[in-house]
Amino acid sequence: MVENIFNPPDYTSAMNLAALVSDIRNYPGVTRKRTISDVIDFFPVLPADNIIASYGEDAAAIAYNDDVLLLAADGIMESLMRTNPYCAGYYAVLVNINDISAMGGIPLAMVDIVSMKDEKVCAQVMTGVEEAVSKFGVPIVGGHTHPDCAYDAIDIAILGIARKDEVICSHTAKAGDDIILAMDLDGFFPSALPYAWDTTSRKGSDICRRQVLVMNEIGKKHLVHSGKDISNPGSLGTLGMLLETSGKGGEVELEKIPTPSGVDFSQWLKAYQGCGFVVTNPPANSSEVIEMFEQVDMSAAVVGKVNDSRKLVLRQGNESATLFDFTSDKITGCDPSKVPLSGSLRQKVSKSVKKRC
Repeated sequence: MVENIFNPPDYTSAMNLAALVSDIRNYPGVTRKRTISDVIDFFPVLPADNIIASYGEDAAAIAYNDDVLLLAADGIMESLMRTNPYCAGYYAVLVNINDISAMGGIPLAMVDIVSMKDEKVCAQVMTGVEEAVSKFGVPIVGGHTHPDCAYDAIDIAILGIARKDEVICSHTAKAGDDIILAMDLDGFFPSALPYAWDTTSRKGSDICRRQVLVMNEIGKKHLVHSGKDISNPGSLGTLGMLLETSGKGGEVELEKIPTPSGVDFSQWLKAYQGCGFVVTNPPANSSEVIEMFEQVDMSAAVVGKVNDSRKLVLRQGNESATLFDFTSDKITGCDPSKVPLSGSLRQKVSKSVKKRC
C-alpha cells in the first residue's frame, strides 16, 4: 500500500486560504457543471414508479425486482480528444466504470458512439478503449459509428447492477456524518494532462478491478449514507456536488486530506482521480470504511463532518473560509425534489435507507 502522506502547503494565512477558495471556485472542472440544471429543466416530469434516483447522481438507479439497474453515460471533452486521443478512449471507459462503482454497483456492459473525421485519431481512440476494456473486464456490446463526421468524438453509456438495499446514492448524506476522502496516491499526471491523476494505466488488472468493486463491498455492509467518485471538479468540488444534492453543508480540515508527496496542493484538490471516492457515514463506521479502502491500496481519512448549514467551509489552523454557500451558489443546481419519484416509491426508498443506515 502507498504511504498515506499528508503534506499540504501552509494555507493558514487568510490571504492564502482565500486564494485557494477562489482557485477552486473558478476552476473549469467546477464551473462547467452549472449548465446541468438548465438542461434538466427541459425534461418533463413523468410518473415513474421504478426510478429510485436520477439527477445529481453518478448513475440513474432503476428498480428491477430486488435489484437496481444503474445507467450512466459520459462524453469526453473536446480538449482531451485534441491533446491525447489514446487517453480520450481510455478515460471514456474509465469514467463510466467509476460512475457505476461509486453507486455501489457492479459494471455489466457498455455501448459506444464513435464519431470520426480523422482515421488516425480514431485508431488512437479505439486503442485506448481496447486497453481499458481489457484491463477492467467490462465489455462493449454494441453502439453506433459515424464514419463521416466533421469532428472526432467518443461517447460511452454503461449498465450496472446493485442490490436495492445496497445502492449508494449521493443525495442521502446526513448531518453528523464523517466525510471520508479515499484516493490511490500511487499515480502520476500524464504529459499535457495536469489535472488527470492516472492511477490505473500502469497497474495490473487485478488491483484495478478490486478497486472498482470496493464500493460494492462497502454497500453490502451498509456502512455509508452517501458516496460519489472524485471526477472533473476534483475532490472538494465533488464533495460540494454531494452536499448540494443532499441539501447539506460541511466542514473540511485541509491538513487531513490524503496527498501524495511532491504534488502541488491546489493542483491535487482539482485533479480528476483515476480511482477516488468521497463518502459520508456514521462516525462509528469510519474505521471499517477506511480499512476497506486500504485493503485495495487506497489512502483514506476522515477529513470533516456533514452539517445542516448548506455551506462547505474549509479550515486550516485557526483560519476558515467558505468554499460554497448553497443558499446562493450552485455547482450543478440539481435539486433532489426534481427526481421523478412517485410518492409510494419515495416512501419505500426512505424506509430502505433508514433500515440499512
